[in-house]
Amino acid sequence: MRILVTGGAGYIGSQVCKVLARAGFEPVAYDNLTRGSAAAVRWGPLEIGDLTDGARLRDVLRRHRPRGVMHFAALASVAESVARPDLYYHNNVRGSLTLFDALSELGIGIVIYSSSCATYGLPVSLPIGEDHPQNPINPYGTTKLMVERILKDYGTAYGVKYIIFRYFNAAGADPDCEVGESHDPETHAVPLAVMAAIGRGPPFRVFGSDYPTPDGSAIRDYIHVLDLAEAHVGALKHLLAGGASEVFNLGTSHGTSVLQMVAAVERVGGRRVPVVHCARRSGDPPILTADTQRARTTLGWQPKLSEIDQIVRTAWAWHNTR
Repeated sequence: MRILVTGGAGYIGSQVCKVLARAGFEPVAYDNLTRGSAAAVRWGPLEIGDLTDGARLRDVLRRHRPRGVMHFAALASVAESVARPDLYYHNNVRGSLTLFDALSELGIGIVIYSSSCATYGLPVSLPIGEDHPQNPINPYGTTKLMVERILKDYGTAYGVKYIIFRYFNAAGADPDCEVGESHDPETHAVPLAVMAAIGRGPPFRVFGSDYPTPDGSAIRDYIHVLDLAEAHVGALKHLLAGGASEVFNLGTSHGTSVLQMVAAVERVGGRRVPVVHCARRSGDPPILTADTQRARTTLGWQPKLSEIDQIVRTAWAWHNTR
């Protein structure tokens, strides 16, 4: 059974392709390779194309006839979205709309969508449940929320069955070191701390040391990329078995401070992480943690590799094999 994976050459998409193949599916990666890598596509064919190219999308869909689509393709930097909102509305929203139109036209009615906790904005309660108000504070979060609403409307109007996953802080690498996190430029905390420790990057910047948290640094909910991937396969099986459309958070319900993460890198790697303390970034909340009970109950999903030392250990191994 074929599954189209948009963004299948990216960090999360490539890991999901591996898990799909292991579960007996054939992933077909669709990626324009502006942020992904062809070398990460190892478990099925690669189709090079842009989401906004409707003709190319329809050609790929007609040839492969996937049973469903996992939609990861998106630009995902908050800072870049503030500086270049045009890129984000064009790629994330227009691209998704082009995809959904093609799927509806060709009768492909299963979509699993990669959304973000950025749709919530500043938390009004913790941990954040799926019914928390959605008030994004940057263009990236706004584009993710817009696509959520489009997908829900297509579900109502055209019978599309969907799962929307709102990720918290995806981190870590494939335990087999076949695929891992490699962005250019890198903006995620765990790889930045690892690269600082091994001398391949600048000192690690800690944004804010005066938050109302035990050590003064911000607290985030880190979730291992393989745990994310397993949730996607569970969601696909849920929809294929006739399960209802749903929205799920993906996190651990457990917070780790930035300084605790840095300490884990030092503990796992046996090297000091050079640190520079900087002012808080505007809009960064002190604490972000997920309520994940809905995914655990409905999908029977349980994160298995998301203790911070486990996450760091896989990231450390990945970066030291490159």
